[in-house]
Amino acid sequence: MRTVLFVFPTSWDARQLAACRGRWQDRFEPVFTEPTSEDVPNVFDILGFIDAAAAAWRGRVAGVTSSSDYPGATAAAAIRELLGLPGSPPSAVLGCSHKYASRLLQRDAVPEATPGFALVDSADPAAADVGFPCFVKPVKGVFSMLSRRVESREELVAFLSQDAVREFTGEYMRVFDQLRARYTEIESGGRFFVAEELLKGRQVTVEGFVAGGHVEILGVVDSVIERNSFVRFVYPSSLPEDVQERMRDVAGRLMTRSGLECSLFNVEMTYDADADRVAVIEVNPRMCGQFADLYEKVDGVSGYEVALSLAVGERPRLDRRAGPYAVAASFPLRTFEEVRVVRAPSPEDVAAAEALHPGTLVWVECAAGGELADFDRYEDGFSCRYGIVNLGASDRDGLLARYEEVRQRLGFELERL
Repeated sequence: MRTVLFVFPTSWDARQLAACRGRWQDRFEPVFTEPTSEDVPNVFDILGFIDAAAAAWRGRVAGVTSSSDYPGATAAAAIRELLGLPGSPPSAVLGCSHKYASRLLQRDAVPEATPGFALVDSADPAAADVGFPCFVKPVKGVFSMLSRRVESREELVAFLSQDAVREFTGEYMRVFDQLRARYTEIESGGRFFVAEELLKGRQVTVEGFVAGGHVEILGVVDSVIERNSFVRFVYPSSLPEDVQERMRDVAGRLMTRSGLECSLFNVEMTYDADADRVAVIEVNPRMCGQFADLYEKVDGVSGYEVALSLAVGERPRLDRRAGPYAVAASFPLRTFEEVRVVRAPSPEDVAAAEALHPGTLVWVECAAGGELADFDRYEDGFSCRYGIVNLGASDRDGLLARYEEVRQRLGFELERL
């Protein structure tokens, strides 16, 4: 029995670990630290946390991991480095997650899959050397916040002059800048954005891991987008197999050069059928906690089981198509209007909804009386997520039918503001 420390635990961790408990409970003991990923304040002393955690857990843990994008993945790497445990150096994690530094890596490793890009200083956007239209995003983002298409220099200046941008770069990015300054030589800090060539086509996430310098792919997950927001993620992908193989090859070459080790990763990509082009959107040097049970439903192995093995330096064992379902999906529950939550599901409602179909998992992300609003400041600018439903089925039509059953049983009631 080996203890694995989860730093900055996310809303995925406890539910996903419980869902696959039978596959790891005789080998691992997960332990969660505080605060959670969602509760990290802007003034948090991340460097003090790393040093204190390493001192407190020395000799008591066999591995450290995190499904948290920020600051969990980098903090876990830094603690592992201090303890001499398996894993990626924090400089490699930051080099992948810093959007501009990651683009430089991509340009060297997979130039054919790297769109044009340029660095933009939000303090002086008028001076940016970029073409229009383009897609603009922070050098370290959260979800799709403050990421959007920009049509002109005037629109770019107006966008980066918003109070939400000043708050984000001045407050939210403090923790990131502490990590960047200690562990890397990257000069472009949290006030910078990246402007990129527009990409089109079908979007997917290629998830895998690096162990012993070898890259292995867990799966390719389709990202279905409506009105600029993700409305479902479906595994396995329905893209042609030859396209998926090209994506796996791009991910393999890129992650081999990344410096990651004993680490999960996910690479967001597009496939433009008209141009027959695979392109990288971004790299996330961590597991995707939201997708973990999709692999278990289809292949029989959860992403969390893989994460536990990697954390202690073991090479994960993978099965293929050994799960109970042919296809699985994660459905974000979204509103595209600003609303008040009149009714949210009770624990009994959630249990009843999950019981409709074996393996269904539900996350409720709102409470009765709350308001889902200010999409620019807290979400992707177009919608707001208030829950998640993960389930499996024998085919894609069955997925949609089951999802609708579960959604109806949950009984959310929203009132337009």
